[in-house]
Amino acid sequence: MPNKPGDILFQLIKSLEKSEKRHFKLYITRSSGNEDLKVIKLFDAMDKLQQYDEKLVLKKLKEVTKPQLSNLKSHLYKEILAGLRLLKSSESLDLQLNELFDSAHILYKKGLFYQSLRVIDKAKEMAKLNQKFFFLPQLLSLEKRIEALNVTDSFVSRMDELAEESNEVNTKLNMITRLSNLSLQVYGFYIANGHARNEAEEDKVKKFFKQNLPSGSAQQEGFYERLYYYQAYTWYAFIRQDFLLYYRYVQKWVDLFYEKPNMQRTETGHFIKGYHNLLNAHFDLRNYEKFSIDLQQFEEFSHSKRVQSNENFRVQSFVYIASAKINYFTITGQTNAGLKEVPFIEDKLAEYALFLDRHRVMVITYKIAMLYFLSGDYSTCIDYLQKIINDSSGLRTDLQCYARLVHLLAHYEMGNLELMDSLTRSVFRYMSKMKNLTVIEQEIFRFFRGSFRFTSRELIPEFERFLDKVKHLEKNRFETRSFAYLDIISWLESKVERKPMRTIIEEKFQQSKRSKHVVPVLADK
Repeated sequence: MPNKPGDILFQLIKSLEKSEKRHFKLYITRSSGNEDLKVIKLFDAMDKLQQYDEKLVLKKLKEVTKPQLSNLKSHLYKEILAGLRLLKSSESLDLQLNELFDSAHILYKKGLFYQSLRVIDKAKEMAKLNQKFFFLPQLLSLEKRIEALNVTDSFVSRMDELAEESNEVNTKLNMITRLSNLSLQVYGFYIANGHARNEAEEDKVKKFFKQNLPSGSAQQEGFYERLYYYQAYTWYAFIRQDFLLYYRYVQKWVDLFYEKPNMQRTETGHFIKGYHNLLNAHFDLRNYEKFSIDLQQFEEFSHSKRVQSNENFRVQSFVYIASAKINYFTITGQTNAGLKEVPFIEDKLAEYALFLDRHRVMVITYKIAMLYFLSGDYSTCIDYLQKIINDSSGLRTDLQCYARLVHLLAHYEMGNLELMDSLTRSVFRYMSKMKNLTVIEQEIFRFFRGSFRFTSRELIPEFERFLDKVKHLEKNRFETRSFAYLDIISWLESKVERKPMRTIIEEKFQQSKRSKHVVPVLADK
């Protein structure tokens, strides 16, 4: 897992693109005095570093002492942000609204009340048009201050209007806040714990969701109310492994952005996240046709100017598209095509290391490991799984458990039988401790404990019995989690039919194409 640099100024400088660095140099030269020559030298010195090294910085800036460096760094940090604010204000609606509020406040302080009110009206109109209701309270507060402290021509007519407008905004924001809180909390539960593992955990999530879902939320018509409502149900269904409900609400989430296309620009991050979850839903349900169609649409959007001009959106899109492509190759058995993507993905992960959180990297690492497992390259699969097993972040205990389980299977496939007994015990203890043992995992461990006494010929009937037990669990909702992380049925079928696992999966995909007349198409990178 990548380690992020600890120095915030170094992080900020390394996040800048060439055009942003050039703009900063012009900005600082125009707006600053001689003192800022040191700032530019500090900027250049830190920009050339691969890793932050304070001793090396001080060596390059001989006229700067160690006590002075801290103040100089703080000053440079503020100046970079100020320069970025000027450069990015035309691209960001939030920055434009803040700028209008600042202008209105300055005009108010100057005693130019009518000019201030005109700017406030402009800002309110822009905020309402783009569903930015969180900006309205501060605008209304300033407007009320002007009307209350300075009697204007509109004072009498505006008293009741301002009071009513404030109440409406507060009511709307209360609903948005409660729904966004619910969405965030349910998502947080998933990040910490993964899927519900039994009825007790599901009941806990159900109770929390029911208690915190605001009454009347299903009837809301505003964009943000609907967005957070759909998101809350998306995470709720996903935790409960109700993948049909998950698919239904994430589709509503994405459709909302096509119903309100201007919001694709205003809330690009949520639009990208929606597509990511929609592709995950197709993966879970094996919707091959819709998977390829929506992946192509998502890729087309990722090439848009809006995404390409924003580092955060560019990184988000890359991670989610890479994850989706690996998923596609995994469920279709196209491991050769998938492995060709891995070097490109690895290069991008290294390039974007500064912007990636450990959770995203962990998920992609697991998916790449599974691709190597399907291809039969178990040694490389183990190398990737070790990155997850050695991670100490405490995120995704479910992923940690399945990394260990696949690690066990990989050693079995490699014929490392001398390790199997100790490994089986170790993984079983870990998964028991994490309360991550479903019936399927228990059957896996039961099989491995007894398999060592059988010859290769005797193993086939044992695999058949094991497969029969697992197939009966395929429709059990609390067991579907296991199939999402590891297609144990295809693995067992490969043993019974003596075919590579990827061949079994590819045959299922081809059968699906014949039954549905599907011709999936993947867009080029």
